Amino acid sequence: MTQPSATRTKPILDGPTSEFFAAVAADPLNGSRVGVLAPGGYGKTTLLGELDHVYRRAGARVLGAGAAGDLLAGAEQADAVLLVDDAHQLPETQLRELLTLARTQDGPGMVVAYRPWPTSPALGELTSVLGRARPPLAPGPFDRARVADFLTSRCGAEPGGALAELAHTQTGGVPRLLDCVAAAVTAGNSLTDAELPASALAPLRHHLDQLDPDVQRFLLAVEAGVGLHVELLAGLLGRDVAAVAEIMDAARATGLLAQDGTLLPLSRRAVRLLIPAERRIAVRQRLAELQRERGGPVLPLARSLLGTGVAGANVASVFHAAAEEAVTAEPALAARFYAAAVSAGKPAAEVTAGWALASALAGDLDPALRLADQLIAADDPGDRAEGARVAGAALAHRGQLDRSAALYQWAGSGYSAAFAAIGRYGTGQLAEAEALLAAPAGDAPPTLLAGAAELMAAGVRESITGAATSALACLVRASAMLEPAGPRVLLPDSPAATAALIALHAGELGVAGSVLDRAIAVNLGGPLMSTRHRLLRAWIAMMRGNTTAAREGLLASTRGGRPLEPRDWLFAVALEVGIARRTSDVAGLRRIWTQVGEAVLRHPVDLFVFLPLGEFTAAAARLRDQARLAPHLDEAHALLSRLGDPPLWSSPLHWSALHAAIIAEQHPAAERHAAALAANAGHGHYQAVLAAAAECWLAVMAGRVDPDTVEESARALHAVGLWWDGARLAGQAAIRTSDRKAMVGLLNCARALQGRPTRSEQQPDRRPAANPGPAAANAEPPAAGSLSDREREVADLVLGGLTYKQVGDRLFISAKTVEHHMARMRNKLGAASRNDLLEQLRELTGRPR
Repeated sequence: MTQPSATRTKPILDGPTSEFFAAVAADPLNGSRVGVLAPGGYGKTTLLGELDHVYRRAGARVLGAGAAGDLLAGAEQADAVLLVDDAHQLPETQLRELLTLARTQDGPGMVVAYRPWPTSPALGELTSVLGRARPPLAPGPFDRARVADFLTSRCGAEPGGALAELAHTQTGGVPRLLDCVAAAVTAGNSLTDAELPASALAPLRHHLDQLDPDVQRFLLAVEAGVGLHVELLAGLLGRDVAAVAEIMDAARATGLLAQDGTLLPLSRRAVRLLIPAERRIAVRQRLAELQRERGGPVLPLARSLLGTGVAGANVASVFHAAAEEAVTAEPALAARFYAAAVSAGKPAAEVTAGWALASALAGDLDPALRLADQLIAADDPGDRAEGARVAGAALAHRGQLDRSAALYQWAGSGYSAAFAAIGRYGTGQLAEAEALLAAPAGDAPPTLLAGAAELMAAGVRESITGAATSALACLVRASAMLEPAGPRVLLPDSPAATAALIALHAGELGVAGSVLDRAIAVNLGGPLMSTRHRLLRAWIAMMRGNTTAAREGLLASTRGGRPLEPRDWLFAVALEVGIARRTSDVAGLRRIWTQVGEAVLRHPVDLFVFLPLGEFTAAAARLRDQARLAPHLDEAHALLSRLGDPPLWSSPLHWSALHAAIIAEQHPAAERHAAALAANAGHGHYQAVLAAAAECWLAVMAGRVDPDTVEESARALHAVGLWWDGARLAGQAAIRTSDRKAMVGLLNCARALQGRPTRSEQQPDRRPAANPGPAAANAEPPAAGSLSDREREVADLVLGGLTYKQVGDRLFISAKTVEHHMARMRNKLGAASRNDLLEQLRELTGRPR
């Protein structure tokens, strides 16, 4: 029972309570018998303190509950008012005395405050008698406006809207919790985050310490996310359902819960931080064990036990169950759970298979290979096969496709045989691959993975021995089949990635982009495949000449800090090389070239790395370092020969080699590759386009420029996705023709294929006067707007460090024309020297020095 304090805290009243206060002020003794019902922390004591003041100001005599015994003898003292706080804590005898007074017609006024729990027969009767006069006052949580008023009264200044909103969200408007917010504000803390500083929770420590142990455990269970799961709570508390309901009522009476039985955000944080950690861990451990026993999900509970040091057979089983739950959505977390299960006492042999799979799916291939090696040496045939499959997938990502195929073949029939066949095709072992696909399927279950693997193998076979359209049909269907499995399947390569590779080799960039987008959306193959899908998506952008999008895709795919596996690294390095080559960034090309040698050494040549090998081939010619790649190119052509020189795979490699020969001015080599492309021309539209473009290139390099033929070939290249190649062919032909009209037409074609305005769409240059007079010479340098669009383009590229020849290559003009543009700009700006010109151009364009 709390005697009203001498120092009053002005309460924030709701409508019914304000009306009662007004009635008391008007006539303090007219029917002033009422209950005040609310959970703890809702301001009942503050309300009684204010009511004490109102009664005294109105002339009434206010008594505390301690005087109840005396009042029985003097019940005629009708001018008195009895204020009783925390009536739910009074002994039965005193409640009976209060009940007697309440039933006395001429007895004193009475205001009794109490919580909804605990209840007793005497309290029930007392509240029933009080309720006959008027319903109990029921202070509730504050709305946002009253929260703002509360903070203003406590902090001495009106809070901002963000603070009031934060306070309402965190406390649910419960006054006791709002006191914590006010204390944090007056202590000078910045409440910009969604949580209060831990120091602000200190006033709640004593309150939590005084709770019944069962109520504490219940609150810890709610904080752990169990909610109002009565069966689970009964197991935790060791009580029947009726007793659990009593404990839940007691918890609601604390004022820490929202109306729906969940902990208010501030209460949740207080329970988490203020109740000793060992009690919290014990509750979560027991809940996790109960969930495991009943077959329920344990992952949310087990997650909080990681790193706590708990051990024992039950905990180990909980960690094992959590790992199996997490392996598909969060494989890295699953691997941690497997490790924790072993640390807690689980025999390692029981978790090695799952642990290896989780590590591989997470892209953490070192532990995956170590664990897989243990499985391969195990006694159980199932473990050995699983270990071989995990190791086979990991080694494929590390570029060891031949060894990967051997492991899949050793693992047995079913989808393992299909993946083994793909590896054999990829390393040029045609007969072995055909034998694997011709072997009986065995009794392996026809899962989604099995069906997709068979379609993948059929698609790769079709790309070598059949038509590109048939190959893509198989692979796109395989990818769609695996989409429901999403991240749950461990793959040496995904059907989406393989489909994209074949589509890129066939000039079907739209198909490649579509299948990759779907794979990325469903996270096909999980984190292990994610980087590969994004790298191939960036490759499409690069082929189209969109180097900005290609670089953004490259950066996005390599973000995360973990070193790339050899296959992904090979493609990433090739993307950097290709971007540098397409932007005429020779300095950048030289920087990245140091990594090319290591990348090709770490990843042996196989059928599925011809795209990066082709990029390296053209770049090597630009840098005069063809000898570095010669052995790898020989190996690639030998592999193609063993497969029968399939046009789909050989044509892009010949196309890259053709450009390398053109760059190196090796005309016989260029003619050989053009002849090889011509031999493949009858095997598909893409091969025919490359063959025609190769013939056109040879003619252009020999000085024979037929504008119509060049434009036709350039537009055909653009149509099959080779946008940059098409623009480059038209631009180089324009530079080499002596026909002014043909030159302009081809330059317009090149610009159009690049998506840039043609010459007729550009503003005309503002040419300086032929003989500027002294006034012009002494005038202020003109603004950047006085430079033509082309001059600004030239200035930007020269300031970027490109030579005149490189600028010309980028803009499809000659180096002499670039020099002419620079001379005109120097004349316009009145620059005294080249350095002066560059300095002025930096100022005009805003480029750093």
